Amino acid sequence: MEKNVKDYSRIARKITNVLFLSQSLSSAGFIAAFTVNALVGVDLSGQRAMAGVPGAAYVLGQACGALIWGLSMERIGRRGGLALGQVIGVIGSVIAMGAVIGRSLSFFLIGLVLVGIARSAVDLGRFAAAEVHLPSQRGRAISHVVLGSTVGAVVGPLLVGPTGSLAQWAGFPELMGPYGVGFVGLIVAAILVFTGLRPDPRDIGRELALLHPESIPRQGTRFLSEIVRQPGVIVAMVSVVFAQMVMMVPMSITSVHMKACDHPLSAISLVISAHTLGMYAFSILSGRMTDRWGRGQTIIVGSVVMIVSCLMAAPSTGLIPLLIALFLLGLGWNFAYVAGSALLADQLSPGERAKTQGFNDLMLNLTSAGSQVISGVVYAVGGYAIMSLAAAAAAVAPLLLAIWWQTAGRHVAASRQT
Repeated sequence: MEKNVKDYSRIARKITNVLFLSQSLSSAGFIAAFTVNALVGVDLSGQRAMAGVPGAAYVLGQACGALIWGLSMERIGRRGGLALGQVIGVIGSVIAMGAVIGRSLSFFLIGLVLVGIARSAVDLGRFAAAEVHLPSQRGRAISHVVLGSTVGAVVGPLLVGPTGSLAQWAGFPELMGPYGVGFVGLIVAAILVFTGLRPDPRDIGRELALLHPESIPRQGTRFLSEIVRQPGVIVAMVSVVFAQMVMMVPMSITSVHMKACDHPLSAISLVISAHTLGMYAFSILSGRMTDRWGRGQTIIVGSVVMIVSCLMAAPSTGLIPLLIALFLLGLGWNFAYVAGSALLADQLSPGERAKTQGFNDLMLNLTSAGSQVISGVVYAVGGYAIMSLAAAAAAVAPLLLAIWWQTAGRHVAASRQT
């Protein structure tokens, strides 16, 4: 048994490191493209009103992809699903580049839908890391993969200028260049996943469940309709989905608010960079908190930090208050996202994981799309302060559920299992 423990530990570390590298390469491509998506939408359509349409197409692809991978990864495995998703992203990047050259908005949006499908597969990699670890280490495993997005958040925007210049040098439109980052990055990531995720995390998760039956809530596979009614699943999904909502509402409007307050683009970029830093750079900390303090306690901390950040942002017009508020918003999201993802993994038997985690990310992406639309409406009607206060109110939902989970919810869940 001791040898088995050492072997599983070594395999888990290898798989987690592969997923970290895959996340880093993929996210660099995603974020480089995200930086210019709105610009391409306006350029190809000739209308400023079309600036948000590429983002909507991208999120639509994410939502559809979450459902597709949730239904298929149990059959084709995590390695096959992640690699196939990244290949689809390569195809989407090629279509997007061709659309920029050929000046076709329709094909450009099709390409972004495919890239969104790829993003949803990559995001599910955090659950692949979770299932090769026992519950006491799942928070750190998830956070290690999420940390890979920090690399993409830093490297992706830095590559926009050089790749645009390279595209111009080659005789192509400047805005085509950033999509080449996704083309190259996703190819390398797909090769890395296909060759490095051996054995498949799905199979390791099944073997761990047999060796450590106490690590799963129950044997067998339930229908999704039954799973999503379980207390722990409800708390986990609400925490992740509402954290996404609270994070997206101020983030999507802060640049507009700062522009209206006469801040230069350099200041706006600094605030968004601070927000991104909060979202990803402290993932190792949130993972350790999740494993040591517990899932519920970390969700509580994350919810409180998000509430404080939104209340701080509401009256703010200056650079420093907005920078601090948006940094805290990203940090609170990270705590709730990592802890909620770990809590969801805890509730599922091996045969339930792919479909439930895919459904979770489907809801997350639909919420993300809806939040961007709603935030614009609330901002137009009530202004930035009202919008921020509404986001703070939304953060109360995961806070109250996590408090309930800490005090009574786990006992309710345990009694249902017995």
